[in-house]
Amino acid sequence: MNATTREIWSVRNLTSITSETVCELLRLLAGAHPGMPLTIVLDNARYQRCALVQSLAQRLGIELLFLPAYSPNLNLIERLWKWVKKQCLYGKYYPTSADFQAAIQQCLAHAHSDHLAELESLLTLKFQTFTAVPVLGEEAKVAASAGEKQQQAQVHLFPRRKQAQKKVSSRAA
Repeated sequence: MNATTREIWSVRNLTSITSETVCELLRLLAGAHPGMPLTIVLDNARYQRCALVQSLAQRLGIELLFLPAYSPNLNLIERLWKWVKKQCLYGKYYPTSADFQAAIQQCLAHAHSDHLAELESLLTLKFQTFTAVPVLGEEAKVAASAGEKQQQAQVHLFPRRKQAQKKVSSRAA
């Protein structure tokens, strides 16, 4: 998906995604935009990071930009898939696999034209990042160096859960 125009490019695959599938997509994009510099943003799936994909991207003049691990908030395609599932899956029945595939293809084909306003708000380029969040333990250092005398709340890596106190009784028969 083009992050600015919201245009969607896809490669159909009825099995699982492999490095060959990614290479097919790279060739499609390079052919559709000859001579233009392309940067493709990818997550960290092994089939996207492999040597085959990286060497083809280099030959085609495509820059591969990998998102940080565990950052779905930065991945626009995750938001698009959420929207597609809402449009095509929730509360819908398809009698055949072909009908199901056709519904998804039709949804993607018409997303750019029929649902552009809806997608504009969903696929915003304003990403939530966590650069302003202090590292564990930094709060205490900053507070102490600033001379603050407030009591600092203890920082826990994992939130503590209240455990229900249950009494177990056994009866002898």
